[in-house]
Amino acid sequence: MNSQSEVSPDAIEFEYDLAEPPEKVWRALTVPELLAAWMMPNDIRPQTGSRFVFAGQDAAIECEILDAEPERLLRYSWRERSDDAAHPLDSTVTFTLARTVSGGTHLRIVHDGFARKAMPAVAMAGAGCRLSLHGTGTPIAANTPRLLLLHAA
Repeated sequence: MNSQSEVSPDAIEFEYDLAEPPEKVWRALTVPELLAAWMMPNDIRPQTGSRFVFAGQDAAIECEILDAEPERLLRYSWRERSDDAAHPLDSTVTFTLARTVSGGTHLRIVHDGFARKAMPAVAMAGAGCRLSLHGTGTPIAANTPRLLLLHAA
């Protein structure tokens, strides 16, 4: 599991404490139909080495499962080709799940290598531009983990 200090300066991090148990959160991250409900249509198979594709609006996002430990860790590469073929977004997404004392899940999402390509204004601010969002209350992004849990019964 990555520690905060091991995350690159151009990562975006999200942390949530969810009431749902890790089993339910894992399903929401690894069952194609459930993942599609909050991300994009996909053909994910949560097995290390398997490749899958998100059907993005502009182009397909090619992914490969780098690590999969059921109910604990899911890490995959994220290769997004854009109109600027010379500068594709090659990054890594990591979901870390930990059971909370109450039986829920502490979910940490790190999109490593994202900020420099996707948010050049933030990258220009210099080193240490990592964006971290922590919350237990109202979700702060449109594609929040709370949405994925609506259908992961």
